[in-house]
Order: sequence, then structure tokens, then C-alpha cells
Amino acid sequence: MAEVNNNSPKRKFGWGSLFMLLIIALVIFGIIRAVLGTGSKTEEVDPATFLNRISADGTTLNADIPYLSINSKSATGDNNGYYVITGKYKKDQGGEYTNFTTILYASDYKELLEYAKEVKRLNLDKDAANYFDFNTPELNSSFSILSLISIILPIFLCVGLVIFIIRSGNKSNNQAFDFGKSRARLSRKSGTTFKDVAGLQEEKEEMIEIVDFLKNPKKYFEMGARIPKGILLVGPPGTGKTLLARAVAGEANVPFFTISGSDFVEMFVGVGASRVRDMFKTAKQNAPCIIFIDEIDAVGRQRGTGLGGGHDEREQTLNQLLVEMDGFGTNTGIIVMAATNRADILDPALLRPGRFDRQIHISLPDVNAREEILKVHARNKHLSPRVNLMDIARRTPGFSGADLENLLNEAALLAARENCREIKIYHIDEAVDRVMMGPAKKSKKYTDTEKALVAYHESGHAVIGIRLKYAAVVQKITIVPRGDAGGYNLMTPAEETFLQTKQTLTAQITSLLAGRIAEQMVFNQMTTGAHDDFRKATAIARAMVTEYGMSSLGPVQYERNSSQVFLGRDYMSDKNFSDQVALEIDNEVRKIINECYEQGEQILKDNRQLLDLLAKHLVEIETLTKEDIDELVNTGRLNWWEKKKAKMAEAEASRLEAIDQAEQKAVNELEGNNQSNESEPK
Repeated sequence: MAEVNNNSPKRKFGWGSLFMLLIIALVIFGIIRAVLGTGSKTEEVDPATFLNRISADGTTLNADIPYLSINSKSATGDNNGYYVITGKYKKDQGGEYTNFTTILYASDYKELLEYAKEVKRLNLDKDAANYFDFNTPELNSSFSILSLISIILPIFLCVGLVIFIIRSGNKSNNQAFDFGKSRARLSRKSGTTFKDVAGLQEEKEEMIEIVDFLKNPKKYFEMGARIPKGILLVGPPGTGKTLLARAVAGEANVPFFTISGSDFVEMFVGVGASRVRDMFKTAKQNAPCIIFIDEIDAVGRQRGTGLGGGHDEREQTLNQLLVEMDGFGTNTGIIVMAATNRADILDPALLRPGRFDRQIHISLPDVNAREEILKVHARNKHLSPRVNLMDIARRTPGFSGADLENLLNEAALLAARENCREIKIYHIDEAVDRVMMGPAKKSKKYTDTEKALVAYHESGHAVIGIRLKYAAVVQKITIVPRGDAGGYNLMTPAEETFLQTKQTLTAQITSLLAGRIAEQMVFNQMTTGAHDDFRKATAIARAMVTEYGMSSLGPVQYERNSSQVFLGRDYMSDKNFSDQVALEIDNEVRKIINECYEQGEQILKDNRQLLDLLAKHLVEIETLTKEDIDELVNTGRLNWWEKKKAKMAEAEASRLEAIDQAEQKAVNELEGNNQSNESEPK
């Protein structure tokens, strides 16, 4: 996709460059003055001395003045005054010139003028022994070439310098003039289409109407229909909001302006509003087009919020955006699209019809959508024929499109690291673990006691997932440390649903508590390994009591998310109850936790043999897949592991037998040597 950036960096013109230009101009002017000047020494001559230097016959100079050149100008502006005479002379034919100046009254000047006319008439040779040159306005009305250059050249230098400074200032990235320019990036041709967007069928159907309007606006105008001016894409990060907007621009084949909400706001007041105006002005020149504002919550938050009142600059920017989207002006052919994951903090004026008419919620993909997304990102990947994308989709609930793309990329990196020509299933498994928990810490070694504790802890979670009806399905168990966890269970819901029942929530709590139950049951001791499980279990139980109405306190919501949006996150909760009710809430939460604990303890007691079986294989193998777990539950043994152990035992037996044979051979040779020594005659 070719992008045209209207805000490419320009060469900056600094004060150092200006200073150098001034120095160069002064040097050139000095050279000109030195060339055109008449010398540095000036002699003041009285009128009588000056007149005596001129011969009486009007043809030659005095013998001691071989060369004389003079200029005249009026000092008073009339002939009744006096004249200033400047010139140069030299006494010797090869000597240096001496500058002089004198003053003549009008009468003397007239006589000198008559004398000069006679000199001009005689047209004396400049190379003569004695030469006299007299330049006056009366004798020559035109300027000499050197005089013209001496006047015009400095003027041209000054004018050129001013023009250069102005043009350099316009081209430079001067913040004083560039702050108000829009920073939106323009893409003329987007290579993204709806084929590149997977798993968003309903959302794409909503966008088809926008594409049709951009292609054929006439039929909508004839029907009196008004196309939505703005579309707000709401959803978690990585779900494809920006990708969907690019696909709309690619399908409609119209210019696509992209900008982030944070690009509008600066520390200088009025800059953001100016950028909004400039952006819409540029968009009108390229209409029909699409303006996409990513993370619009940076500039579109509710006005009047904040710890000390609203941010004036941000609010001015928002006001200008509101006016541009639906004000007195018209923006025909401009569709504004925006993306955010915090639609709850946006200003209500921004969400009303006429501005953002539609809100399209993009949620995390379900299992079928995840399979489609994996197919899109697997186009340029060399996958093994044994890799089943649907199985990967089932193992990755809660993954966004960005997470799935990262998963396949991690698998490709692992395959390339091993110099494999295709991505195999174990590469995918390792990539899933990396994305969820981080890379394995193989260098971290457990003691035998710690290894057994972690194995029983994770096996306790797995047994609840296997035997409890509403619990999640166990996909994988491992005791290999990853991140901050000593091991983990990968458990996915049997069916992805929109709602959760009370049985499902209590099953989750029971499964979380099973690790601690197994530790106490087998080792009769407590460890810190269950602290994160307790945090999650308590949060679920408290939500059941205070938000979901799933306790004896009745269908009452005692806590709700705070409306304080100035922090950007819901760090506070509104509590609309007394201290007595708070005590009852704590008792209900504790009651739910205790009931789940007792239920989990009973299940583990009833399935102690399965618990020991899973823990034993975890200590030996360290990782069990769903296929391994199903085989252990159904048969009580792991066929591939039994074969592997048999081969290992056979190899070990062969090795020990070889050692015994070598030792026996050495003993026999030693005994034979001793017998031969004894049989020899002494």
C-alpha cells in the first residue's frame, strides 16, 4: 500500500546559517568596495592649489601632475552655491594615485567646466603623458558601468538574502507555524479488503452499506436517505477494529486518513482545534474519503472531568471535532470512523445521532471465528499436514485476532530455530504456552519434594475438571515453570456461551481451590503456590454475592463499577450498603468458598487413585496432553510411555550386561595370567 505523507520532515534553517550568509554578503561587499574604491588615503586641497594644478592652455596638466581625474556634485542644490570636487592624481607616470577633495565656488566651477569641455573636445589619449578626465552631470548624463555595479549589486545581495530567508523559513519544520497542521496520514490505495478480515461476518455486513454509499451516493440521495456520518468501533484490543476500517477504504477505493487521538492534543492551547480544522479541510479536498481516528478516547473523554476540572486544550479540541462532524458546515462524502475500547468514558455529545450514528461492537472471536482467523494468518506459513486448525481454535478461548497471529508467528520462529521446513504440532503447542505463560524456564530445577508438591497441586485441578460436571475441560497439564507459575493447567469451557450459570461459577471456584486441597490431603502442609488461585476464587465469589445476586442476600446489586472516569480505569467501587450488610456480604462470600472447598475435598478423596496416577506421570513426564489424560482416565496406563520405559529399561539392561561381561572378561584374563605364573618353574 502506497502512502503519501504530507508531513514529511523538512530541512530546518537555523540561526547559524543566517549568520554565515551575512558574513558572506559583507565579504563580497567589501571586495567590491576595495575594487571600485579610489584608495584609502584622501588629501584635502584648497581651491587655489587645485586650480594651479591645471595648465593655462587647457590641453595639458602641470608637469608635476601627469594624471588627474575629478568628479563634481552640487553641495547646495543650486549654481549659486559651491561644488564639492573629488578625484585622484599621481605625480609619477608609474606611481600610486592620491585621492583628494576640494570645494569650488560657482564662478570658479563655471571656468573649470569650460576648461573640461575643451579637454573633451580635444579627446586626449588616456595613455598620454599628461591626461585629464573630468566627469560631471553636465558632460555625461549616464552612469559608468562600475558605478552601476557598485550600486545595484549590494541591493541584489540584500534582496536575495531576504528571499532566501523567507523561503527557508517556509520549508523548515518551524513549530511556531507547523503546530496547527494536521498529522493525519493519507493512503490513496489500501491493499486491504474484506477477504483479509476473518471472523467478523456481521460487522462486515454493516460496513457493506458504507462501501456502497461511497461508490454510489446518488441512489441514497434520491431516496432522501442520510448515510451515517460516523461509525464507532468498540471492542477489546487486537480484535481487528483498525483492520476493518482499512478494509472499508480498500473496498470503496477512496482516500483513507489515519490519525491517533493523542496526535491532536499538545501543551499549547488551540493547537488541537487547529489540527482538527486542517484535517477536515484536507478531507473535503479529497472527498469522498474516510477519516479513521484510532484510540479516540484520548481526545473524546467526557468534558468537565478530572481532578481539578477539565483539560482546556483537550476540551477545545473535542468541541472543534463536534462542530466539524455535525455543525453548520457540510461534510458531504466524508465518513468518520473511530476505534476505542473505552466507549463508556466518551462524551455523550460525541455519541449522539448525527456524529457517531452507529456503534459496532467487536467482541473476541468464538471458536469458528478463531479457525477462520488462523486460516488467514496461515496463508504464508508452511504447516504440517497433521496440524488441525480447529483443534488449535478449541484450545485458544479468549484469544484475539492479534493473539492468534502472534501464536502462529511464534510457532514459525520455533520451527526456523530448529531448521525445520514445516511447522509441526509440537511447535504450535509450545507457542500456545509461550503466548499464555511465557517461555519455559528449563534451567530452574525443583527439589524432589517441590516437584511432587507441584505435581499433586496441578493434578488436583485436573481431577476436578475431569470429575465435576460443570467444570472446564482439561487440555493440558504441565509442571514446567513458566513466568511466575511453577506449573499450570490449560482448561477450556466445554461450550463457549454468552452467559454463566451459578453451577459454572461454583465449579470454577472448586477447581481453583483443588490445588490447595491436594497439597493438604497428600502432604498435610500448605504452600504459597495457591495464592493466585485464592485471589481468583474470592473475586468470583464476591461478584456472585454483590453483583449477580447469587446468594441468600437476594437479587440486589450491592457494588457496581465506579463512574469516576478521570483515572482512566475503574479503581473504585460504589458501595451502597451499611456496615451490617458488609458483614453479611463477607459471610456469604466465605460460605460459598467453604462449600466449594468441601465439595472439592470430597471429589479428591473419592478419586485418590486417579490423583496419584496423574501426579506420578507428571513427575516422570512433566507434561500431559488431553490425549494422555483421556488414556490415563480410561485405561489407567499410558501406552506410549510404557513402551518408551520398556525401551529405556532394555537399553539400560543391555548396558549393564555389557559392563558385566567386560568385568568378567577382565577377571578371567587376570586369573589366567596368575595360573600361568604359578606353573612356570622356579
